Formats: sequence, structure tokens, C-alpha cells
Amino acid sequence: MFSLHAVRRLRDFVLDITLSIGQGETLVLIGENGAGKSTVLNLISGILTPDRGEIVLGERALFSFDKRINIPTENRNIGHLFQSYALFPHMTVAENVAFGLQCRQVPKAEIAASVTERLAVMRLSDLADVNASRLSGGQRQRVALARALVLEPELLLLDEPLAAVDMRARGAMRKELREQIQNADIPCIIVTHALHDALELADRLCLIEEGKVAADGDPEEVLGMQENGFIASFTDR
Repeated sequence: MFSLHAVRRLRDFVLDITLSIGQGETLVLIGENGAGKSTVLNLISGILTPDRGEIVLGERALFSFDKRINIPTENRNIGHLFQSYALFPHMTVAENVAFGLQCRQVPKAEIAASVTERLAVMRLSDLADVNASRLSGGQRQRVALARALVLEPELLLLDEPLAAVDMRARGAMRKELREQIQNADIPCIIVTHALHDALELADRLCLIEEGKVAADGDPEEVLGMQENGFIASFTDR
């Protein structure tokens, strides 16, 4: 279980968000560019700090303004996949996946076993020794996801996870991503601008408008709000 109430002043408005997500549930955030969607992910992971509020993952407070708690990013046990994927181009696929485990000072033998297993699950074993700079968009997405999941996070944050994937491969990658999320069985929050991604990945859909939750519920119900200008344009794509 994950819950968030965060307030932060941005350039054009005050972001004031309250969300909760159940174990194994996937929440997809949609909204205009600049509405605050990626900011929400950065507040949760600790890259940004709320001005006020509370962030709770399981039984653990990650941030509390009232209790003066602010757990560092590296200690939150959250998998955060950025839109750019943020792979190290000079490292191999295996080295990229191993990086977080090395930062945690996990024993070498355990790292090797974990990386080998994760690469096999993600069907990346044949690419283990290939430099990340030589990968396609879809391959980079899978490596970035493998790097996040090998750490066994308690929460997964995905910012436009399929944006760099070729349109011809996007359907298959969307299905594979859904399977990986379901197998992880942890709360997951996804930001996307793609209608098909939202429909196929979301258990719940949340519309963000100028830092506020404008709608939150069943994807079909939220997308049925055709009186909303963004929803009307979103479903027209």
C-alpha cells in the first residue's frame, strides 16, 4: 500500500496531490504537458522535496513535514524508470543492471546471480555484454526496467516508459511491460501521453490538471468524460 499527500509550489501553480495505491495496483497519470505528472514521481522518489505533506510506503514514512522525516532517495527502495532511461552508455547491459546492487554493496556472487536471473526473465541474456549505446529504444527500455526490478523495489515509477520504443514494436512491448509489472506485484505509477498505453496498462486512471487531481477511477469512466477538453483531445489521438 502506498499513500501520498504532497504540496509544492511550482512556477505557474501550487501542486497539491493526494493519491493512494493498493498492492499490485497500477495507476496511470495523464494530463497536459506541465500539469505536474513527472513532478509527482520526482517527489515520491525523493529527487524533489514537498513543501508540506506526507509520503508513506507500506508501514514506512518516506517523508513527513510534521514529523520532520525525509528519507534519502537511495534508501526509499523505489524503482524509478526515467523517460530517457538514464542508462550508462559506456557500460554493458549486465553492468547497467548490476549498478544499483553494487551501490548497495551486495556481495559479488549474489550480484552475478541476480543479474543473470533478471536478464533471463527479461529475455536480455544474449545482450549481456553489449554496450548500452548500441541498443534500440525497446532494448534500452527493457534494460532500464531490469535495472529497476533487480533491486526488488517496493514501488515502481515509470515516466513515459514506451516513448522511445518504435511504433511497430510498441504493442508487443506494452504487453511485455504489463506482464513484468504484474509479476512484480507491487504498486506502480506510470506517466504516459499515449491512449493505448493508458488503456492497456492502467488498473486506475488519474487525470492531473495544474497540479490537482481532476479525475481518478476506472479507465473507461475517466476517458468517458468527454466534456473535459484534455480527455476529448486525448481519446481523439
